[in-house]
Order: sequence, then C-alpha cells, then structure tokens
Amino acid sequence: MQALHGRPIAEWQGVDRASFERDIAPGQQPAVLRGLVTSWPVVQQALAGDAAVCRYLAGLDNGSDVDALMVPSGLNGRIFYADDWVGFNYLRNRLPLSRVIEQLMRYSRYPDPPAVAVQSARACDCAPAFGRAHPMPLLDAGVAPRLWLGNAITTPTHFDESSNIACVAAGERRFTLFPPEQVRHLYIGPIGHAPTGTPISLVDLDAPDLARYPLFAQALETAQSALLGPGDAIYIPPLWWHQVASRRPVNLLVNYWWQPPDVPSGLDALLQARLAFGAFPAVQRRAWQALLAHWVFEADEHTVAHIPPAWRS
Repeated sequence: MQALHGRPIAEWQGVDRASFERDIAPGQQPAVLRGLVTSWPVVQQALAGDAAVCRYLAGLDNGSDVDALMVPSGLNGRIFYADDWVGFNYLRNRLPLSRVIEQLMRYSRYPDPPAVAVQSARACDCAPAFGRAHPMPLLDAGVAPRLWLGNAITTPTHFDESSNIACVAAGERRFTLFPPEQVRHLYIGPIGHAPTGTPISLVDLDAPDLARYPLFAQALETAQSALLGPGDAIYIPPLWWHQVASRRPVNLLVNYWWQPPDVPSGLDALLQARLAFGAFPAVQRRAWQALLAHWVFEADEHTVAHIPPAWRS
C-alpha cells in the first residue's frame, strides 16, 4: 500500500444525524466518520474474511446486470485514458453481481490480476434487500445506496457535484482529497471526455511526474488523506477533488449522493460556458468574468436590492 499523501483528514467518532447536520455538514469540509456502519451485516461478514462477504453479497444478487470495468494487468489498476486518448484503458461490460464476485475470487489467486470493479450500481436494482438491511443513519431513507465492488483499482482524482457519504464495507480504501480551488494545479483532462463521470486529473498521484506537471507540487501541499477499513465512512463535500484507491483482493464501498431538489447541473453549465466564452478574445472574457462575478459568484442581498422585488429573479 502506497503512503498516504498530505495531512490527515479530520476524524469524528460516534456521529449521529443530529451531530452530522449540526457540526459537520455546514462546514463543507471533509470528515472521516470512524465506525459509522460497523453494525452493518455486510461489515460483519467482511470481518470474517473475503469468502464470507462474497457469499453474503452473492446471496443478495437478483440477477440484474450491473456496469463493470476491467483494467488489464500491468497498469496498477488505474482507470485512465487509452494511449490514443480516443478511448479509455478499460473494457466495460454488463453482467450480474454474482458473476463479478466469481471473477474476484478467481483473480484473488493471481499475482498480477486484471483490475475488476462494479461501478456505482444502485443497490435497489441489483440487490434490493441490501438497503433494508443496511440503513444509512445520517440521511433520509430515500437517498439510494450505490455499490462499488472490486479488487485493487484506483479511481483517479475527480470531483462530484453532490454531497457524498462513502462507507467502506469490505477491504480498505485510501482517500486523497484536494480543495476545489486546487483545480489550477491538478492538470485536469478534457471536461467532456473523461474515463469517469466528471473530469479527472492527469497526474498519477502515486508516481507524480513533477517535471511534466510542476504545479502539482502546490496541490500536494493542500492534500488531505485517510485510510478507511470496514465500518468506516467519509463525508466528501461537493466539488472537492478526490482519488479513491482500493488495494485488497475484495473491496466493497457503499456510497450515498444527495443534493437539494431541483438543483441544475453545474457541470452542464460549465460546459456551456466553455462553449459560449471560450472563443472570445481575452479582453472580452475578462469583461464576462466581471459580469459573472457580480451576478452569480459574488451575488448577495445587495446585488439586486435596488430592483423592485417582483423583478429580482
């Protein structure tokens, strides 16, 4: 297991919904929630061993197909672009959860197996009984759990638009986070073409090429990290950059994304802004920057105070 990067993420013990909503979520800072879901049945099975947790999960499978990735051996399990940048370095397949579990158990005997992972499978679709048996104590029951099951695989540094609580149910995962404003130091790839749902950093965090990406050294100065085991969870605020690396033969993460209702996609707005303003001369982009700062990013109660209330929208 590679060393952790940066300073430790703040840790909390004995968190309940009241303390989470009062002390953690308003600050919009990452937090490790030690032992949050230790009582989950799947965590107890994981503590008994890989075979036990795999049997348990296979017993919950209803046979529906899930999205699964396979990264060839020799690439350290890092999800990334293909050499030609047209595609990505993994194969995507659709198959039942139990088939992926069979692969994991078979590959656990290989010295350098392919990396295999179920990505963001809605538990209600592939294992409907999972949610009922594993309640999330900090959120409404309507926030759906998603399953991330695999062996040694790394999701590169990216961000999510929604708030996120991720619970390690089996194996170990190493989380490395960067504040949103570090985007200028992370060397982000194409916004509309990424191997994950949102843009990724091109820097290999475990072997950064600082000659090619010199500004990344500044990002590392702000990094926060934590290693989570079965029963631990992490709160990741929206837009915080994070890499997630699992290194055990069997790893299960259960995550929950949520945001206020009817909130439009900021990433879609960013893509539109790139199209709208990207071709303008620099002087016009700076003018639009001032307008956007005034009307959007620095807007407060004074911005429209001089306008009749009916016309302030």
